[in-house]
Amino acid sequence: MAAWYIRFMLWTSRIEVENQHIPEQFWKADKPFIVAFWHGQMLIIVDCWRCEKPISMLISQNLDGEMIAQALAKLNIGAVRGSSDKNGKDKGGRAALRGMLKMLKEGDSIGITPDGPRGPGMQSKEGLIVLARLSGVPILPIAGASNRAKIMNSWDRFALHRPFSRGLIKWGEPIYVPRDADAEAMDTTRAHLDTVLQTLSAETRAHMGHPPLEPLT
Repeated sequence: MAAWYIRFMLWTSRIEVENQHIPEQFWKADKPFIVAFWHGQMLIIVDCWRCEKPISMLISQNLDGEMIAQALAKLNIGAVRGSSDKNGKDKGGRAALRGMLKMLKEGDSIGITPDGPRGPGMQSKEGLIVLARLSGVPILPIAGASNRAKIMNSWDRFALHRPFSRGLIKWGEPIYVPRDADAEAMDTTRAHLDTVLQTLSAETRAHMGHPPLEPLT
């Protein structure tokens, strides 16, 4: 997605933000957090960052990821490159985890699509929960929808938001992962995050007059 299109879409659209006080309490205290949202909502979620605090997105190392990283750079959003391990093969995920931990320690926030980079859509992987546990930084779930979006028939149900739209972005309450959380506790937290993201997604879509989206299997 080209940066010029994102800018034009955001400039011509009227996007409200609900629960803005949630991230603001962290921005004012100069405390970082992890933004979590579904991969398919990436286009509208860009508008959630209404401050000058630094943030970087976890982006895959494939060609699509390179295009996304270049577009985000023009919007003053950094990129951490890497993907989750697959079949025992490290695709940069371990280096990306180390990099994100360093950024969070230095006070930068991180954005992650927990169902990326290739799905299954709307189902979180454990990597985000591991990052939150190791860093001690809270996860802030978020979702967004607009009245003029085409839902693509892709694994992530990507929402192509059109210019001159009305939209809604909604923040959820912080989710903390204790440093001593065991595997069962982490899996419970991951399931809770999925429920929260699905609920926020359904609420924003309902506000725009759309039914909830069901994950593609």
